[in-house]
Amino acid sequence: MKNCLFVYTLSLSLGFVLNFFKLDDNFDFNEKKYGYFNESERIELLQAARDMFHFGYDNYMKYAYPEDELDPIDCEGRGHDHDNPSNININDALGDYMLSLVDTLDTLAIMGNSTEFKNAVQIVIDNLVFKSNTVQVFEVTIRMLGALLSAHLIITDPEQPFGNMSIPGYDNELLTLANDLGTRLLPAFENTKTGIPYPRVNLENGVPVDCVNTTCTSGAGTLVLEFAVLSRLLGDPIYESYARRAVRNLWQLKSNVTGLLGSVLNIQTGEWTGEMSGLGAGHDSFYEYLLKSYILFGEVEDLEMFNEAYETIKFHLRRGRLKCNNGSGYPPLYVNVHMKTGDTVNNWIDSLQAAWPGIQVLNGDIEEAICSHALFYFIWKKYGFLPERYNWNLRVPEVMFYPLRPELIESTYFLYQATKNPFYLHVGKEILQNINTYAKAECGYCTVHDVNTKELEDRMESFFLSETCKYLYLLFDEDNHLNKHASKYVFTTEGHVFPIDKRFRVKPWEEDTETEEKETETVTKVMSVVNVADNSTFNCDTIPNDRKHFLPLRSPYFEQLQSAIGID
Repeated sequence: MKNCLFVYTLSLSLGFVLNFFKLDDNFDFNEKKYGYFNESERIELLQAARDMFHFGYDNYMKYAYPEDELDPIDCEGRGHDHDNPSNININDALGDYMLSLVDTLDTLAIMGNSTEFKNAVQIVIDNLVFKSNTVQVFEVTIRMLGALLSAHLIITDPEQPFGNMSIPGYDNELLTLANDLGTRLLPAFENTKTGIPYPRVNLENGVPVDCVNTTCTSGAGTLVLEFAVLSRLLGDPIYESYARRAVRNLWQLKSNVTGLLGSVLNIQTGEWTGEMSGLGAGHDSFYEYLLKSYILFGEVEDLEMFNEAYETIKFHLRRGRLKCNNGSGYPPLYVNVHMKTGDTVNNWIDSLQAAWPGIQVLNGDIEEAICSHALFYFIWKKYGFLPERYNWNLRVPEVMFYPLRPELIESTYFLYQATKNPFYLHVGKEILQNINTYAKAECGYCTVHDVNTKELEDRMESFFLSETCKYLYLLFDEDNHLNKHASKYVFTTEGHVFPIDKRFRVKPWEEDTETEEKETETVTKVMSVVNVADNSTFNCDTIPNDRKHFLPLRSPYFEQLQSAIGID
């Protein structure tokens, strides 16, 4: 497994462990439909993805800037809800800090739009200020802090791989803003008996007096990438140390029976107030960051935690047949369980769990990723979108809305990079077309209020531009620098890109020789994993060449899953 961490970076000549059936078996309609993708159509869809992004972005700048979001039906802006401070659905993410513009900076660069990237960066430098608004620590970290750091790294990259994104006279202003923002978040980590942060902080006044003492696992444990990059760029350990302390202390609170973590805990007592363990909301990005933190920083502790968590998850949460593409029984499914017993606690999965296949790809568990992804794809296929919550027992949506989330297209992108199977281009095509057909409004793209009726809500969240459009574009852009050199980058949970660089594997504040030698040894080991992606002796079995244009999921299982979701 350790040798397959960068499985998603392989070139067309490499493949992965898949137990496919032979060439002459079951060459049916689905094989013919999904087994080929026309090159001219790929180019058309690439342009369509670019058009989708610019329709949303241009209208945000025209009608909504400097507010945080665009209301795409009324063509006006939306910011922090000052009239209703308890409206956390809005106020956790929106802080009157030009959210959609900041969150979208690196998307502009990745699409090669140098002119608008430079213009947007200058607008941010000239106008971004942090006001006295209470926001969620997790949301502002992944959306704002990560975006500022990613754009700063793109501007200062001496190789300029996305085109000329350098800005004459740039004096690290985005890094200065990131430092300012990070400092405003630090009070959340103070005065908690566990070291696990408060969920919310006021960006001028610290933790509100009425702030709750409970937080979710992913909210408290998904800060390391952004905080550690900030620390290592500044040479200041405070940000990384706080974020890592939260992760370690969360890890110590896992069940001593199952090894699972719950969903919600009290930051003062360390007691779990939500004892469900799963892979969706409340958990998803915690596991993602354990693995990505190892990839980016080379901290072996992170990999050890991830490996243990991964095996525990497969043992307690996984149901269905033993192998994705072999054997009999129900399709594999990861369910929600009680953290202390491993018993199933409900019959639903949620849309955030659709990111799990992407994590499995990064971990080299490609066959499992194929089955995990297929389940969510067929739910999408049945309803045209992915409902926020789906009851797999009753085979119906339980929470009907779809807020343009990126998780399914994210996993589709990673699986395509791993396998180069045209099936995933077809999936991306369906996602793009459905959003254009049903969610497009007067001046942007809308949250789908009900996946059954396609009724819309007047909201376009920032992650639509920063993630959903970005992954759609990258799926169809074969020549993009990120796709040709994927072993050099990590995506944050908000889709921002950080370069995998030796400078992030050194702690500038540690100066003793013994520590430097240890870090050098770690760098060498991790870089050897990265570099092996260019070697045909990569320690993963390969897909036979004659199987690259067939279904990634064997045809009988493909049809079984369609039937299980209720697709004729």
